[in-house]
Order: sequence, then structure tokens, then C-alpha cells
Amino acid sequence: MTLDTRPSIPAPVFATWVRPGPLARAALPAAWLATRAGMVALLLWDGLGTGGVTREVSGLYTHWYGILARGAFPSGDPLWQYPPGAGPVLLAPGLLPSLTYLQAFVALTLVADALIAFVLARGGREPRGAWLWVAGLPLLLHIPLARFDVLVTALAVLALLVTARSPRAAGALAALGALVKVWPALTLLGMPRGRSTKEAWTAAVASGAALLAVLTLAFDAPLSFLSGQSGRGVQIESLGGTALMTARHFGWPGQVRYRYGAFEVVGPHVELVAAGALALTVVAFAVLLWWRTRARAWSEATPYDAALCAVLMFTVTSRVISPQYLVWLLGLTAVCLTSRYTTQARVAPLILAAAALSSLTYPVLYADVLAGTWTGCAVTAARNALLAGAVFVSFRSLRKGTEE
Repeated sequence: MTLDTRPSIPAPVFATWVRPGPLARAALPAAWLATRAGMVALLLWDGLGTGGVTREVSGLYTHWYGILARGAFPSGDPLWQYPPGAGPVLLAPGLLPSLTYLQAFVALTLVADALIAFVLARGGREPRGAWLWVAGLPLLLHIPLARFDVLVTALAVLALLVTARSPRAAGALAALGALVKVWPALTLLGMPRGRSTKEAWTAAVASGAALLAVLTLAFDAPLSFLSGQSGRGVQIESLGGTALMTARHFGWPGQVRYRYGAFEVVGPHVELVAAGALALTVVAFAVLLWWRTRARAWSEATPYDAALCAVLMFTVTSRVISPQYLVWLLGLTAVCLTSRYTTQARVAPLILAAAALSSLTYPVLYADVLAGTWTGCAVTAARNALLAGAVFVSFRSLRKGTEE
């Protein structure tokens, strides 16, 4: 293995973005304040499309908060599908008792959002990463403020940015994120082979085990989320779900039902589609392992690039592709763009376009998506096609960038 310090792919798309200097340092926080004010305004209105984006926080999260505050996870609730680390995250708004749960939740999300922008700007050599995050997140409208994916993304971003300086810290942060939403564990995939990988994974296992032990002592039923995850079907916005919703126009007799916190497709052959999605996830995992065994040249950006590629693969092959998943991809893409050596610059426009289309699938045109109209099918298919294309570009670039 060699350390490659050559930029594998230039970034012509972002070449004109703001460069370091006094104006850039003032422009970034000004842009953050302006865009986040707009997102908060949309949240207060909450009337786009089907509306009700805040219902998950003001209704479901608040309900779970009451259960968690009594020392138990919501066992028996089919909507509870999160690892035990999500418990402390949902309890955190209680630290701001002068605010309602929704207000405190949004305030903490904005803090995490600002932290991501700050560490991207200060921790990276290139300003385009911070700018992508600041300018890209509002493409999802106000959805990021009403989900806890921004907080999870903050842990993943921090884990990646400390990789070179402290593999142990990276492992611990990745483990904390994985105990909230699993996917941050993939941030360790691209660690250089040898001592760094050993230190990172040792710290991850130790930190994860320690936190899990604490949560097991503090709460009842910490593993109750497993039953909810195992029962999930094919969500209408996934690749398989979009194909089935389109098939309804040609006579397929399936229907849409609300189950496990999402609208899923039910009907003939759905189980086969779900099994196919699981098989593709296994194939994706095998492909990533194959890449890691063959990779020879590592740059400072390789851990970033591998994390984005891996999360892209597992997102696209999932039975569920919710709009908030784009928060993860925007965060990881932003980390990649903090390095001039990234191989993922050409993936960034695809992620940005997919984020913009995701806000159309929900909430703007969600009534069409639910009804399976041609408009709903077309916008969802276009979003998914962008993500599938991003997988191809991402892996191809990652593989070429790590060849000797």
C-alpha cells in the first residue's frame, strides 16, 4: 500500500466556488443564517404539499420521549426501529425545559447543523465542502430540521475528519453514530490497512460495547427495535417500490398501506422484490470488501470517498429510501470535497440533484407519489436514477483512485 498524494480527479464543477479569505469567512456564516432562517420559516408554515412534516417530532418523538423518560424503550411499538443510541438523542430536547419539545428538538438540530458547517470549514483544506453542506441542505426544505438525521450525520462527519489525526477517536465517534442509526459504522471502511484500521475498530468495538452496556442498565428492552426492522416491507419511494408503483399502471393489482412508519407496497411478488433488495445489499457489501482487498494507493481522502460510496450503495439497495437519507449523503459528500485529493467530485452534482428531487417526492408532490400517478412515479424514478448513477460514478472513481 502506498500513500498517494496526487489529486485523482479534478473538481471543475466547483472550481468557481468561494476561495479562502476574509470575504469567504464572512460569506459562509451569512449564507448559513439566511438559508436556515428560510428553513425555519418553512417549518413554522409547514404547508407545502401534503404538509405535516413536523408531526413526527411533535407527535411520535414526543410520545417516545415520555416512554424513554420513564426508563424504557418503546418495546411493542412497530414504529420504533432505531438502535438504543437513539434513546439519548430523543431525550436530549428535555435539557431545554423552557422550550416545547419541538422547539428544543429544532434548536439542537440547528446546533448540530452549525457544528457540521464549522468543522467542515475549519477541518478541511478546501472550502467547497462547507459550502456544499450550507447550500445543499436547504434543497431538502425543512425536512432536516424535523428529523434527527442531522445529529447522526454530525457524528459521522466528525469521525471522518479526525481519521488521520486519531483513528481511535474516529472509531469511537463512528460507534456512537452506529448505535443511533447504524450507517455511521461505514465511515471506517476506508481506513488505511494496518495499525490505523486496528486502532479504529478496537476503539469502535470498545466504545460501542461500553455505551450499549450503559443503555442496557439504564433502560428496559434496548434491543426491541430489531422486531420492527425485521418486519419492514418495500417502501413506495425505494427502487423496488417505484418499479411496483409504476407496474400498477400496467395492471399490477398491488396497493399502498401505512406500516412500520412508512407507506409500503403490498400485493403479489412484493416479497420477491424485498428479497431482491436484500440480495443486492449483500452484493454491495461483497463488492466493497473486494475493493478493499485490492486497493493499493491511499490518499487522505480515501476514507471519505469510501464512506460516501458505501453509504450510497446501502441507500440505493435498501427497501426504504426516505428523503432524510439525503442528509447523510450530503454530509459525506461535503466531507469528500474538503480534500483536493477526493475522487468523488463528480458525484456531488448527482447528490445535489437527487436532494432537490427528494423534496419534490416529499412533501411537495407526495400526494402524487402516494396515489402512484405518472407524475409521482416519474419524479421518484428520476431521483432514484440519480442515486443509482451516483453509485456507479462513485465506485468507479474510488476504484480508479486507489489503483497503483
